[in-house]
Amino acid sequence: MSSALVLEGGAMRGIFSAGVLDVFMEQGIVFEAAIGISAGACFGINYKSGQIGRSIRYNKRFCNDKRYCSIDNLLRTGDIYGADFCYRKLPFELDIFDCKAFEENPMDFYVGATDVVTGKPVYHKLKDCKDKDLEWIRASASMPVVSNIVKVDGYSLLDGGVSDSIPYRYMEKLGYDRNVIILTQTSTYRKKKTKAIPLIRLKYLKYPGLVYAMEHRHEMYNKQLKGVRKREKEGTAFVIRPPEELNISRTESNPEELERVYRMGRAEAIKRLPELKEFLRK
Repeated sequence: MSSALVLEGGAMRGIFSAGVLDVFMEQGIVFEAAIGISAGACFGINYKSGQIGRSIRYNKRFCNDKRYCSIDNLLRTGDIYGADFCYRKLPFELDIFDCKAFEENPMDFYVGATDVVTGKPVYHKLKDCKDKDLEWIRASASMPVVSNIVKVDGYSLLDGGVSDSIPYRYMEKLGYDRNVIILTQTSTYRKKKTKAIPLIRLKYLKYPGLVYAMEHRHEMYNKQLKGVRKREKEGTAFVIRPPEELNISRTESNPEELERVYRMGRAEAIKRLPELKEFLRK
């Protein structure tokens, strides 16, 4: 049986996952493959490159930098997270991402995004986390309304969480049947229909497939949660989730709050280590 790592998104809730992944790296826990959605991809690539602490470090350093995330960015460029800063200047100049280590690590890493034409998920296997790969990661993390549509490989893409928030089924289709799933919501969380549907219908009038996916996103997500719980009960999935609500903004700019959520992720990972190691030995 093959095991893979599945990383939910959730914007800055993903800092919880970053804490979990740093513990995994410190403990030498490896997988044959991984998939990340949105923040799960943005922070998860540091797991494949083996860069312990990088996710929390650069987020604390730049969370108050207008070039990183700001309304100013949104008004000037259409992206609340600055595309050039986040996907070029930061990884290649300010906090160097180890592309060589990423490429040499034999673990496959996939990212999922949403095709705005069909409203369906599409997936991409990352190669080196350079130009094209970074565009796929940016697409996966591009939240509707506050992000531009990203065009790459013939697709027009937005946030992967719209169509496949917890992509365990995709990994199962690839043959990974014992998966470790890191969620960024508690066990009691259930998603409600977004109140922004009227705005979404107006903004994406040309993309009825995307609008439909957004209208039914809560149904998709809650169905996925049901599937996760079923697999967890059957013993074919090992799930790490926050023990309590994270209460953090999607665009959190307080370094202390980021550190708090990161530490929560670390603590939960350490607490669950014996169970996790037993699960991976089976």
